[in-house]
Formats: sequence, structure tokens, C-alpha cells
Amino acid sequence: QVHLEESGGGSVQAGGSLRLSCAASLDTYGHYCMAWFRQAPGKEREGVAAIYTGGGSTYYADSVKGRFTASQNNAKNMLYLQMNSLKPEDTAMYYCAAALHSVCTGDYSLYSYWGQGTQVTVSS
Repeated sequence: QVHLEESGGGSVQAGGSLRLSCAASLDTYGHYCMAWFRQAPGKEREGVAAIYTGGGSTYYADSVKGRFTASQNNAKNMLYLQMNSLKPEDTAMYYCAAALHSVCTGDYSLYSYWGQGTQVTVSS
């Protein structure tokens, strides 16, 4: 059984930073793609960043490259998303997701496990 729980969302002004955390309860064996998605009202869910727990595969959406960094602490089963230089268009509900897959992408159909989400609001 897999359980994901996000935290760290909030409100920030444009240009500011936030760090999201995802506490993951994963099966003991196997490596996962761990990803961050976001969904703004009226828009499709978008893959933001993904990282393979076994190392070597990462994904970033073009819209966040150079501003967002995904990282992990395997010992603590934690996934993080450091978001810098935030823009109003980054406003969305952010979700943590997991997939038993070795090549990580931003395709949401790849991911079987999802958290409940944490809201990020960036004001201009």
C-alpha cells in the first residue's frame, strides 16, 4: 500500500520561494518515479518535476526549469520541491505522485498513487 501526504503550501508574493514536502509510505521493495504535478482551476493537471528513487532519471517541465528543484531523502521516504522565483502562473494545487516505473515523465497516466494536494498561491 502506498500513501502520499503533501505539506508546505501557502501564499507568497511573486519572486518568493516555497518548499513543498511529500511524506511517502511505499512498498519496501522496488524503486519509484516520484513526481510533483499541479492543477490550476479550469486547467489540466500538469507534470512539474519527477525523480527516480533509484537515481538517474529526472523530469522538469519547461515552465519550471531553472526555478524548481525536486529532491529526495530515501532514508526518510521524503520528496521535496524547492520552488524559487515564483510567478502568479505557478498558482495551483500541487500533488505528489508515485509510479513503479524507471523512466520518469510528466505524463499523469503513468502514476498510480496520488496525495491529496497542497495549495500554492502566488500573488503579483
